Amino acid sequence: MKVLVVEDEPELLRSISTYLRNEGNVVETANDFLSAMDKISVNGYDVVLVDITMPRGNGLDIVKSLRSEQPTTGIIIISAKGALDDKVKGLELGADDYLAKPFHLPELVARLHALDRRKRFKGNKAIELDELRIIPEDRVVEVNGAHVDLTGTQFDLLLFLVANRDRVLSRSAIVEHVWGDHAEAMDHHDFLYTHVKNLRKKLTERGWHDRIKTVYGIGYRLSTGS
Repeated sequence: MKVLVVEDEPELLRSISTYLRNEGNVVETANDFLSAMDKISVNGYDVVLVDITMPRGNGLDIVKSLRSEQPTTGIIIISAKGALDDKVKGLELGADDYLAKPFHLPELVARLHALDRRKRFKGNKAIELDELRIIPEDRVVEVNGAHVDLTGTQFDLLLFLVANRDRVLSRSAIVEHVWGDHAEAMDHHDFLYTHVKNLRKKLTERGWHDRIKTVYGIGYRLSTGS
């Protein structure tokens, strides 16, 4: 999933972002209010982790803005403040969860996965589409019960297409979601075409009926229709 971590403590920001990347997520970071708002204004995220207290603003204002502008984005507040009123205020503004510092990184990942299931996949641990089966938490893909060996990038690409099935996704939207901050340095045409081609090949070799449609001049759509 694509995650934005908003945290002003350098060591904690580094440890969270490194851990989440090692778990296979696309992670972007912001260390103050204004940089966080800049990223949110131009990018979409599956989940945003927000500290309450930060330079040049308040994390609760980020929560309020996110819930207004990106209602489907998951929001988890991470804060050293353990006061009940801070937790209640954040949840009332639209945060989905609250994690008090210090916390264990595996617990954070578990909460991210649970929130992602609720938001994108209606609480289901496994996603099934005809002969295709995906288990996001385990990063497992099967076709007709047989394991398909995908790279991390191919898995993220497939999951994004499935999560947005029957929607036309522009090349830039796909690249920004799957590759995050590295998207600006990439050719959205040739680079993405190669990854989609290789993903299709691996899935169809296992017997998948290819549902990834090219929308010429725009991008791709994973269709559930006939």
